[in-house]
Amino acid sequence: MALARFLVVLLGAALASLLLSSCADASEVGVSYGRVANDLPDPAKVTQLLKDNGITMVRIYDAKQEVLRSLANTGIKVMVMVPNENIAEAARNPSYALQWVRDNVKAYYPATQIHGVAVGNEVFDSRPDLTRQLVPAMTNVQAALAQLGLADAVKVSTPIAFTAVENTFPPSRGRFKDEIAEPVMKPMLQFLKRTGSYLTMNMYPFWAYYNQPHDINLDYALGNSNPGVPDDDTSLKYYNLLDAERDAAHSAMDDLVPGVSLSLTETNWPPHGKPHHGGGHRGGRRLEDDGDGVFTIANAQAYVNNLINRVLTGNTGTPLRPNAPLDVYIFALFNENQKGDGPDDIEQNFGLFYPNMQKVYAFSFQGSGAPPGGQTASWCVANAAVGDSRLQAALDWACSHGADCGAIQPGASCFEPDTKLAHASYAFNSYYQRNNKASGSCDFAGAASVVYQEPSMCSAKASWCVANAAVGDGRLQAALNWACSNGADCSDTQPGAACFEPNTKVAHASHAFNSYYQRKHRASGTCDFAGAASVVYEEPRIGNCALPSRA
Repeated sequence: MALARFLVVLLGAALASLLLSSCADASEVGVSYGRVANDLPDPAKVTQLLKDNGITMVRIYDAKQEVLRSLANTGIKVMVMVPNENIAEAARNPSYALQWVRDNVKAYYPATQIHGVAVGNEVFDSRPDLTRQLVPAMTNVQAALAQLGLADAVKVSTPIAFTAVENTFPPSRGRFKDEIAEPVMKPMLQFLKRTGSYLTMNMYPFWAYYNQPHDINLDYALGNSNPGVPDDDTSLKYYNLLDAERDAAHSAMDDLVPGVSLSLTETNWPPHGKPHHGGGHRGGRRLEDDGDGVFTIANAQAYVNNLINRVLTGNTGTPLRPNAPLDVYIFALFNENQKGDGPDDIEQNFGLFYPNMQKVYAFSFQGSGAPPGGQTASWCVANAAVGDSRLQAALDWACSHGADCGAIQPGASCFEPDTKLAHASYAFNSYYQRNNKASGSCDFAGAASVVYQEPSMCSAKASWCVANAAVGDGRLQAALNWACSNGADCSDTQPGAACFEPNTKVAHASHAFNSYYQRKHRASGTCDFAGAASVVYEEPRIGNCALPSRA
């Protein structure tokens, strides 16, 4: 009996240890909440937006009182930041670091779940004069947390740009640049390991694809299904450019101080715009088309949803570190109108949301990797990022292997919108449902995925295209001019015509955008206009005029 009781206790202790280990290693996806803009909603509305979308982790670029107070008692984890301009004083003066932590962390914790302090952001690139002061500042901030009894709950790190790593392919050859490796990165990694913290890095795989479009497969860069890329030095194979970059960073870290974890404080794929004309630390060579075909809604949507789904399903390891967790912040929560060179600069187009809190494209922080909340209903939808040719091949296969494709024939109830994406989604879902949602029946060589919110499969659900007032009159006028000269019927908005009033840019643009959208059979991408429009499913009225639901 005593032996049995001992085994039960031992088993219980082992199980508790396993559960604690699993909890510690659980990955999470959040957002970086930048505020370099003059048109963003107030922090209370932003907090509600986070809650409404199931976003449980947020990083801010300061420690503003109104933001931290709005996040109190929400359970949302928060990473605050010591701005770059405060690093020198934090490094020089332990008393300053203590007061900063007391004012910006202790004053709000634990009501506001601050779990990390970022000391600066991309210091090597944006403030190289502070490079040697970075580790002393981190050390003083951590000592302040320890003095206030917060060192276990709140970890200190510093987000560095991926450009700190060189020789990034093959990943096993990744190393930190010589000028920072021994003097800065080695003591930093020793500090992180000693304090149980992690290195944070801002990583944007789209730059590699943008600079080498003929050498890098787009599906590989987006995280879609692809043939993979080998690391000939290790015989490991990579199916995701983000993993290759993570392992390049892991190799660089292990070369100096093995055993430190890596977290991503920024990543995304911009859906619009052109690279900053100055190039910057992320720039490099520019394509002849200046990003056209790279920075698209389809690419951004694929990258973000692939990343979220991956984190939620727990498949976060890399070939070099199969058990690596992946805490990641998507940059950014909003489009920020005071960054870069203007509205066409990608720096203003990283947001998941427009400032009016409308989504830039469809995504879900509940993901499609597992049913949220125990739901069992599911559907199979096409992945726009694979392109029309792959969708057509998979569509043909589905229709010839049991899918009911009658409804998407010309004149049938689900022929419109007449697009490959819509028709493929209908066929894929028919095949998936007829096969009782069997595992593997919603794949089609990476052209489809399972979702747990019912999608609109055909034109039985009317939709309209309306202008987004938040982009401003200048962008609306440019898009309006384009629509009217490319097939939209703009006669009703001319002076004296039935829909001239109200005589506003947003009203006239909505008429033009919707005309173009309906005339193009509501095809994917025909209600975009560089972010100046979005699709709605409730009939809009503009003054005394109703927008038509058909051409």
